[in-house]
Amino acid sequence: MARHLITSALPYINGIKHLGNMVGSMLPADVYSRYLRQRGHDVLYICATDEHGTPAELAAKEAGLPVAEFCAQQHEAQKAIYDGFALAFDYFGRSSSPQNIEITQTIARELKTNGFIEERSIRQVYSLDDERFLPDRYIVGTCPHCGYDKARGDQCENCTRVLDPTDLINPRSAISGSDRLEVRETKHLFLLQSKLADEVEAWVDEHGKDWPVLASSIARKWLSEGLHDRAITRDLDWGVPVPADTWPELAAEGKVFYVWFDAPIEYIGATKEWSDAAPEGEVRDWKSWWYDVDTDVRYTEFMAKDNVPFHTVMFPATLLGTRDKWKKVDYVKAFNWLNYYGGKFSTSQRRGIFTDAALELLPADYWRYFLMANAPESDDTSFTWEHFAATVNKDLADTLGNFVNRVLSFSRKRFGDEVPAGREAGEAERKLGEQIAQLLAEYEGHMETLQFRKATQTLRALWSAGNSYLEEKAPWLEIKTDQDGAALTLRTAMNLIHLYAVVSEPFIPSSSRAMRSAFALPDDTAAWVSPDEARALSAVPAGTGFTVPPVLFAKITDEDLASYEERFGGDPDA
Repeated sequence: MARHLITSALPYINGIKHLGNMVGSMLPADVYSRYLRQRGHDVLYICATDEHGTPAELAAKEAGLPVAEFCAQQHEAQKAIYDGFALAFDYFGRSSSPQNIEITQTIARELKTNGFIEERSIRQVYSLDDERFLPDRYIVGTCPHCGYDKARGDQCENCTRVLDPTDLINPRSAISGSDRLEVRETKHLFLLQSKLADEVEAWVDEHGKDWPVLASSIARKWLSEGLHDRAITRDLDWGVPVPADTWPELAAEGKVFYVWFDAPIEYIGATKEWSDAAPEGEVRDWKSWWYDVDTDVRYTEFMAKDNVPFHTVMFPATLLGTRDKWKKVDYVKAFNWLNYYGGKFSTSQRRGIFTDAALELLPADYWRYFLMANAPESDDTSFTWEHFAATVNKDLADTLGNFVNRVLSFSRKRFGDEVPAGREAGEAERKLGEQIAQLLAEYEGHMETLQFRKATQTLRALWSAGNSYLEEKAPWLEIKTDQDGAALTLRTAMNLIHLYAVVSEPFIPSSSRAMRSAFALPDDTAAWVSPDEARALSAVPAGTGFTVPPVLFAKITDEDLASYEERFGGDPDA
């Protein structure tokens, strides 16, 4: 079986993420990882918090905490939420780790040795009162375009115009508020992407031909506009330090690497964290996944579209420039935006739902299923409470949950706490088995090609097939004249429940576990069920003990819906 290295875009450290962030990277990566593990593949799913850069320092300052303490707290808060969503990372690391610092500095030295990093003098804003150079985001002022008085030196959040610090009216330091600013000359390191442009383009041409159109088109757009040399250091107190043994002058000035230089390297760093954290007696070789690896490692990245250029152009350029044997991505699964009633999620405007609040309202499986069923793969999609409630009620509560409850409850009432025997399978069961095998093969195909919306549609069709069979056979009527026939129908339906438990696990792991544990199968170790195996519908034999689990999915009522819209905001045009 193949070895699969999977990474999802690193969630930034400054605050809890919204549902769009979840569905654009971490959740689909988890669904795919779970599926591959079930199929018997060797999977390593790596993620981490992205902890460096100006926003982290500013958020820590606003919280009144040292930045290291702030990041440590936020890492734990985010990790708790991802645990709540049942994201089965093999390791969830931190970009501020010693491992990432070591590997980032090593890669920077290799780039310098090969002539792809050089020092350049630039002119930058200096704060006399703070006694430091200010990165763009540390400068605030009035936007010359819209008059917003809290525009940053890189972009106005109000009108979204890209700015330079010198564009701002009445610029001041975001640290102290001082307006005693002047422009001075300073030195920074530049990654010479222009010298690597042809290599990156050739690499994208070779590897990107099989990527989704969204990922490949963004990469090629960046390349068509030309790769420019890019400053990869900043004047910050928090970040991966420039190594003193290579750039002593810049290190003495406290320069750190730009967050978009070190953050992708943290995929490697977090894998080394995983390796270093191995329990006593267990050997984990991080280099077998990242360095001088055989072709049996397939590397898949998951990310929203705004992260694509950095992962398909800048990070590959960095690795190519080392002239070393680093593993580079094979497949980039990119996602569009999930919006909220057609607009952006906004904390300040009380618009949208964030991951911590989502888990307060309903179990994770409700969100996991809805988000993947509506994953923004081909275009932007929109979250609405009405659509969410309809999906939960129809697909989860009515189609799956009701099927499980009525089959097990009716069988226990009429036949006791063991799976009834009845007669051998007949024509209806044979037709059902063929239908299930065909649908399961389709489902596998969609999962293999990472088409998650199509996969959930086929999963829903599998659930619906059970309902159609049950309605056709009507065991509540059948039992009045043909007890053995009713027993066969219920035994077949129980085998469907077990099958649903197995194949639904990537999307709704908690509910799948409840369905599977309903049956007292001592040797229930099968990770996956092939279409041929599913056709027989015989995994749960007659005589197997079973229990009726609690209601899997409670319906969302009109009263629930009204309270959600009141708390989080509903349709602004309603």
